[in-house]
Amino acid sequence: MNTAGMVPFVKWAGGKRQMLEQLNIRMPDEYGTYYEPFVGGGALVLYLEPKRAFLNDINRELIHTYTEIRDHLDTILVLLDTMDKVTCTKEYYYEMRSRYNEKLRLQDYDTEMAALFIYLNKHCFNGLYRVNTQGQFNVPWNQKQQVRSMDMENIKRISAFLKSVTITCQDFEASLKGIKKGDFVYFDSPYAPLNPTSFDSYTKEGFAEEEHRRLAGLFRRLTEEGVYCMLTNHNTELIRELYDGFLIEEIDVRRAINSDPKKRKGKEVIIRNYGEAVKDTEHRE
Repeated sequence: MNTAGMVPFVKWAGGKRQMLEQLNIRMPDEYGTYYEPFVGGGALVLYLEPKRAFLNDINRELIHTYTEIRDHLDTILVLLDTMDKVTCTKEYYYEMRSRYNEKLRLQDYDTEMAALFIYLNKHCFNGLYRVNTQGQFNVPWNQKQQVRSMDMENIKRISAFLKSVTITCQDFEASLKGIKKGDFVYFDSPYAPLNPTSFDSYTKEGFAEEEHRRLAGLFRRLTEEGVYCMLTNHNTELIRELYDGFLIEEIDVRRAINSDPKKRKGKEVIIRNYGEAVKDTEHRE
């Protein structure tokens, strides 16, 4: 593991940067290949920098950006530098958002789309990635005019790391084909809703209760196969029901993405099929 670990190139709903210490101390002492079916911003895998890793996410635009960072970083950096030289006014932000949405409409998955994805993430409200029913990105401007879109040294390290990583965009269950005994999988799954209005849809397809139940079934099957599994989610009755019998530890977290600052504190659970409980599971900022 690299102790000066890399950090995500995007802010992502449910990102785990604040939980890295808690996750790291719960990692298996040894494991084979690292798998992450819901990679999102990839905070844990970038911190750990495992020698063998399979990364997946159902969000095609996010995965496209990962592969472009791996394969065409120089072009991305030039494009971002060009955009960053323009003051990000409201008008410029919406111009860039419209350009990105036109690429989505045309299915034009090129290097510029990846650069726009990163730029919009840095300049949109709370770093949200949200699409409407037509699949168009619709997050408003964050009103910050002078924000650099990229930490150059960090993104170069990420690009180098990704060259040895397998990256896929498919269903979470399909992404684990080939996993074997002794491997490790981290499920940073979409959150189970705290209430009917909770934001839990990062793609237009969403992630319903049925999917959470399918994931729990997979967790149990992998356990029987001798795979190390760790999962994080909201501390809800549904999640506790689905993972009854496994090691469930509650920790305090901040909700980075919520329109009401008073609601940015909450409880999450770390669930494992291995190891022992950590004595102090609270996380304080």
